[in-house]
Amino acid sequence: MKRNIVVTDMAPPPVGPYSQAIQAGDLVFVSGQIALHPETGEIPEDFGAQCHQVLKNLQAILEVSGSSLELTVKVMIYLTDINRFNELNEIYSGYFGASKPARACVEVSNLPKGVFVEMDATALNGE
Repeated sequence: MKRNIVVTDMAPPPVGPYSQAIQAGDLVFVSGQIALHPETGEIPEDFGAQCHQVLKNLQAILEVSGSSLELTVKVMIYLTDINRFNELNEIYSGYFGASKPARACVEVSNLPKGVFVEMDATALNGE
């Protein structure tokens, strides 16, 4: 089975010893993404803006790997405040629309760099 490391400057570089994503066979495994802007390294203060940036980062990595949000089969979401679940869903549905991948969402006590949300994804390789 072929295994490729996915790297793009359209999403922020990893903040630790891991890859942005790994292509393995017919799947793409995207590492957890936080709301780092890929060009500036800045993190928005607003929860909604963080959600949008995380989803844009996921989208960029998937597209560089030959996949897409539409080919995503599973998303894992980590929130520091589960009470923002509805707000998250409104933003999230704008990116995934009818494709609706399997998903889990959990509340965690803290995330890297003090962000409010982190997401990882598994998708089909579109190539």
